[in-house]
Amino acid sequence: MLEFLLARFPAISLAIWQARMAAGDVVDEDGRTVGVDDAFRAPLRLYYYRDARAISAEAAPPTDEEVLHHDAHLLVVDKPHFLAVTPSGPYLQQSLLVRLRRRLGIDELAPLHRLDRDTAGVMLFSTNVASRGTYQALFTRRAIDKRYEAIVHWHDGATLPSRRQSRIVEAARFPLMCEIPGTTNAETRFELGEILESHALLYLEPITGRKHQLRLHCAALGMPIVNDRMYPQLCPPGPDDHAKPLRLLARSIAFVDPLTGEGRKFSSARSLACAA
Repeated sequence: MLEFLLARFPAISLAIWQARMAAGDVVDEDGRTVGVDDAFRAPLRLYYYRDARAISAEAAPPTDEEVLHHDAHLLVVDKPHFLAVTPSGPYLQQSLLVRLRRRLGIDELAPLHRLDRDTAGVMLFSTNVASRGTYQALFTRRAIDKRYEAIVHWHDGATLPSRRQSRIVEAARFPLMCEIPGTTNAETRFELGEILESHALLYLEPITGRKHQLRLHCAALGMPIVNDRMYPQLCPPGPDDHAKPLRLLARSIAFVDPLTGEGRKFSSARSLACAA
């Protein structure tokens, strides 16, 4: 692993990586510390936690995450807006994974699915490496029922289809996604909740889990999610405006527990306001 890091980041010296590994600042996706003598494994995601003093300006989210459930295999959290799930870009110490590891002391903690930094709501984590694959298989088999709510822009005469199916791929400009002709790989079901003048409340059920799928599908229907800074147009980077979060909420997740056979459902206690 040390040789890989040296090859991947040639500007960083051997001594620096050795010091980082000795301090336990390099871990794998399962939360295990990566040492200088560890053999290379692929594919594997590595995380390096920079010294908090080097990122003291990293802003915390306006509200904290709430733990909804915690047992020997699962941790369920109600995530706030403006909080990345895993370390990425400028968001390291102020990421949900790092915050929870520090708060709960669970080194093996790992997310079971994705949730955008801009999106709030229910997020599942594995707390046990031995059972992790069993729960990950629920997502692979689409045996998870995920429900979202969104406040979108609405206009007179607008109609909402019951579903949208399309092919979503990475766009030429990072980090955007786009729809292209071809075999369908993304599907979302829609239900109209309430029309609120120039906005509407939608209930969304993603059948697939493509990156930015809900945001892109809403924008493609001509009803982008309120305060979306990516779709239909990417806004220039800037500081977070906590008064204008993306109006998208992962309301609930339900599934049959593969270990116990018990039906489980976890719901967010957060709400979506309809301010523009």
